[in-house]
Amino acid sequence: MKKLLLGSLVVVFSLVTGWSDDRPNILLFTADDLHANSLGVYGGKPVDLTPNLDAFAASGMLFRRAHVNAAICAPCRAIIATGRYSHRSGAMGFMPARPDVPDIVTTMQAGGYRAGILGKVPHSTPKTSMKWDYQFDQRELGNGRNPKLYEERSAAFFESCKTEGKPFYFMVNSHDPHRPYCNPKKLTKGAAMPSKIYEADEVEVPGFLPDLPGVRAELAQYLNSTRRLDDTFGSVMKALDESGLAETTVVLFITDNGIAVPFAKCNSWFHSSHSPLLVRWPGKVEAGSENRTHFVSVVDFFPTFLDITGVEGPDGLDGRSFLPLLRGEAQADRNHVFTQIDSKAGGDAVPMRSVQTAQYGYIYNPFSDGKFWYRNNNEGKTMAAMNQAAETDPAIKARVDLFRYRVPEEFYDLEKDPDCLINLIDSASHAAEIDKLRELLRVQMEKTDDPILTAFQNRDDRAVVDQVLEATYGPRKSPKPRGKKKGKK
Repeated sequence: MKKLLLGSLVVVFSLVTGWSDDRPNILLFTADDLHANSLGVYGGKPVDLTPNLDAFAASGMLFRRAHVNAAICAPCRAIIATGRYSHRSGAMGFMPARPDVPDIVTTMQAGGYRAGILGKVPHSTPKTSMKWDYQFDQRELGNGRNPKLYEERSAAFFESCKTEGKPFYFMVNSHDPHRPYCNPKKLTKGAAMPSKIYEADEVEVPGFLPDLPGVRAELAQYLNSTRRLDDTFGSVMKALDESGLAETTVVLFITDNGIAVPFAKCNSWFHSSHSPLLVRWPGKVEAGSENRTHFVSVVDFFPTFLDITGVEGPDGLDGRSFLPLLRGEAQADRNHVFTQIDSKAGGDAVPMRSVQTAQYGYIYNPFSDGKFWYRNNNEGKTMAAMNQAAETDPAIKARVDLFRYRVPEEFYDLEKDPDCLINLIDSASHAAEIDKLRELLRVQMEKTDDPILTAFQNRDDRAVVDQVLEATYGPRKSPKPRGKKKGKK
């Protein structure tokens, strides 16, 4: 309460005297459906794809083991807003958090901060009681794909904060590189042309996808969208520099989930949740530094922002501050991350629970019963190319079948197989490690009152699992396979 009272007194004093609150500002910039390895500083190709982000990385700290906790936009952003895992806030898909759950916007405002947002407003506002002080959404930002409009809106927000003498929490959300990918011959209304256009032969196909002409053609347009994302980030940083507030602003860059293609977004594999995390804090975070060993995730953002600003926070947050890591210090118990999926766009319940360490990843898929046909809205021309190739290529057909039907448990050696191509769940030589991760997940589920804990504990009893899923998510109905396929072959 003392910190909260102090914040209120600072605001009153600022309004009376014109004196400016000099506590750090927070600017959280998110990409929409960005593959972490697309950035040049994460080894992406072509090497010139993200010049603004690569230059920014050199001015702060780069994290190698950052993740989102739910690889879908709305639940991921709800975790950022609430500091709680999805089942702890109620935002288990495209649904609101419970009214009693505290949120970061209201908390920061109570501490004397001004809260602004550009883009992805509904997805980033999981409670009706959250009221941003300044907001512009997709249509007012050139379909969320116009760098110049982001620059203008950002500059106006920075100026208003200076006028009011308040520090800010500013969430800037690009709608790139979300589908529809950028076709330079047919730009969506209001969208700007990227500063560079790419061709299919410049694509580096991720290892979890087959290298097919149709895949390359679509990913070339993804690169166009990613370049425009980089343009947008550069424009916002330009506005921040020109405002004179850059030296007192902590800037973070992440993605809300992996790329919107099969085996990434809306799942629990490594490339579903792996996120870039770049942090710049002039005078506090060492320029050009890297953290290669500690796991951090977006559930940690809320407590970290409170720690940075000194704002008094609520109880019940699931994450913890990684401010010590920003100072270059070590932090215990950051050797794994938990991720989850519950409901996806369209309302289908496809629960997944995962725990990942530096070497291994374990996934539990209770929805997988050999009959449920998984789909999502991120398949596009890439899946169409895979479906066509599967008619004559047994290896690609096996990948398509795994994507559609899954198996209840998966286990991967992420050091050797980050693309999660070889499921080792039945490997006798990995039995001890599999049991370790199962136990780690069980403890987490018990600690956080996960509603599917009973299903996990009875994962070999299909009747119990189905009963738990129906009680948690309602009656289950498998989507019907499209096209020629009528069921699993």
